[in-house]
Amino acid sequence: MELWQTWRKEFPVTENLVYLNHAAVAPLSCRSAAAMRSLAQDALESGSIHYGNWMATYQGVRDSTARILNAKPTEIAIVKNTSEGIAIVATGIRWKPGDVIVAFKEEFAANYFPWKKLESEGVTVRWLSVFASLQEIDEAATGARMLAISFVQYLSGYRVDLVKIGEICARRGCLYFIDAIQGMGAFPIDVEAAKIDALAADGHKWMLGPEGCGILYVRQSRQDEIEPVQIGWTNFAHYADYASRDMTLRADAGRYESGTLNTIGCYGLRAALDLLLEVGVDNIAPAVQGLADRIRAGAEQAGYECLGPRTPENGAGIVAIKHPTVDSLLIVRKLKDKQISVTARQGWVRISPHFYISPADIERLIQELSAV
Repeated sequence: MELWQTWRKEFPVTENLVYLNHAAVAPLSCRSAAAMRSLAQDALESGSIHYGNWMATYQGVRDSTARILNAKPTEIAIVKNTSEGIAIVATGIRWKPGDVIVAFKEEFAANYFPWKKLESEGVTVRWLSVFASLQEIDEAATGARMLAISFVQYLSGYRVDLVKIGEICARRGCLYFIDAIQGMGAFPIDVEAAKIDALAADGHKWMLGPEGCGILYVRQSRQDEIEPVQIGWTNFAHYADYASRDMTLRADAGRYESGTLNTIGCYGLRAALDLLLEVGVDNIAPAVQGLADRIRAGAEQAGYECLGPRTPENGAGIVAIKHPTVDSLLIVRKLKDKQISVTARQGWVRISPHFYISPADIERLIQELSAV
């Protein structure tokens, strides 16, 4: 049985739509929705009497994230979203005039503005194209304090070689940060093999979780270098002692959690992460890659322009296409009328399938694209 056949029933959205918009907001699985319903019902009936289960769920998010990333649970913090995770890193480092950051022009705004803002504080940002060669990246990283890049680009779907860039950063003594939201859950990430120092991702895209609940990874050896700037009552080691005024930070990535967490979101995210672990990201990756490859090939055959290069090494779950004469917004509306969910981004139609999507769904999409 194919992977999509095994898991399709876990996603009732398939009964209503051909859902190809995971790079925006993913639909929930049955188990993720059920986990959040169970917390809501428990809070309705029992208030916070089962608070211990809430704490166990927070830890479950950290544990499952660590397994997916090959990290330690003590290196995982729970955050609201990718932007918050990036901001924690960007503001937590004590930058000095003359420090250098390597960043990339095509990034989503969340991984662009924090570094751009630092230019006004005397930090030099060496802006490259994400399509720059490894040699160009290596040269730019010379003398740099940080390199920040997305695992998968939000528009083109270009997937970088985490390990090779990590080798450059390690050799140059450069802190290595990854915005992982467009790849985590669909393609493997090994923070040890890639020598990643910090990483952020929200759960609502390829991790198949709810919005407003994400993760931040910070390598243990870097945690004293990245200080928490947003201060609340839970950043500190003795936060459970409400009378304590000891400001010793927590000894793990919990130092970046500055208050009450999104409990219902954590229930949904934990269930989503555990689903990914059960399916296996190593199994998900070739399924997603194959579906996206078929979309690109079919779109090209139908006369569409496709954005960026695509190879087995750099392809991901995102394909951006453009019709030579028909506006992308109109194409998106026409597909919506046919119960096919995609989105328009910057003049392109962006299409993003996940592993439970069937080959027949893709053929239906291509048929509709050809009929435009």
